[in-house]
Amino acid sequence: MNIYITLFAAVALEVLGTMLLPVTKSFTKMLPSIVVVLSYGLSIYFLAILSQKLSLAIIYASWAGLGVFSVTFLSYIFFKQALNWQTILGLFLIVLGVIIVNLYKGQSTF
Repeated sequence: MNIYITLFAAVALEVLGTMLLPVTKSFTKMLPSIVVVLSYGLSIYFLAILSQKLSLAIIYASWAGLGVFSVTFLSYIFFKQALNWQTILGLFLIVLGVIIVNLYKGQSTF
């Protein structure tokens, strides 16, 4: 499997788990709770696979950054959570940071 497809799957599963957290009602609802645990588990499994092919810095920056961006955007859509200009700027900077980390992943200055 392509490493970026695997990374995208890991991000998507983490986002799914995070978006379902409110639905679990503090893990009192069985089905959403199972989906949350499975999605996080599969996400971590994919990260473990990726750790054999990419550096942890690249994997984690991409996974966390894209996850934060996606959860914030989807929370705005599904949970009607407010976004101000500072949040939007911060999300832009996260995406920019992920892009920069991935562009220069093979270069070392040390």
